Amino acid sequence: MGFPRLLRILAICAVSQAAWTQSPTYGLGKTPAPEEVRKWDIAISPTGKELPAGQGTAKEGATLYVRKGCAGCHGATGSGAHAPTLISRKGVKPDPSAFCLAPCVNDANTMSLHSPFATTIWDYINRGMPLGKEGTLAPNEVYALTAFLLYKNGVIGEDEVMDAQSLPKVKMPNREGFALPPEWKHGEPRLQGYP
Repeated sequence: MGFPRLLRILAICAVSQAAWTQSPTYGLGKTPAPEEVRKWDIAISPTGKELPAGQGTAKEGATLYVRKGCAGCHGATGSGAHAPTLISRKGVKPDPSAFCLAPCVNDANTMSLHSPFATTIWDYINRGMPLGKEGTLAPNEVYALTAFLLYKNGVIGEDEVMDAQSLPKVKMPNREGFALPPEWKHGEPRLQGYP
């Protein structure tokens, strides 16, 4: 086989490969309908403008913490269990050799204090809790659990009502520890590394 013929065969293979890899669906699946995309587009931005109606207090959240089984993973006091620490224990030094789920959030790095925005806590609870029953909490329950964690970590008062207007205004202890994310519009993908 001559070199020109081999070159032609390689060129045809390269063009075929490039065309195949640019196929939009590879013959699998289907393009989601706009309604399907909206159903999964549940992210809450730092401004909280996507938060649903509802409200909750720390007192309501304390009851829900027990009733919804949060203590089973996070511990009765919100710390000391295998799941990330939610309520910081004052004066306790974390044991570096202790098992901890990644990312390891412990007394030195409590999730509800590490987050720069209170809306991020609401968003995480709404999407990811309780484990195995994700997305089953009503907005009022998510507001109450968020208020409970913020209260127990000394960020808000016990009787403060958290709702779509008050939650984005909560001044988080680590707010200045993060760079402001770029402007984000609902429905657009978020940049890697930003809440």
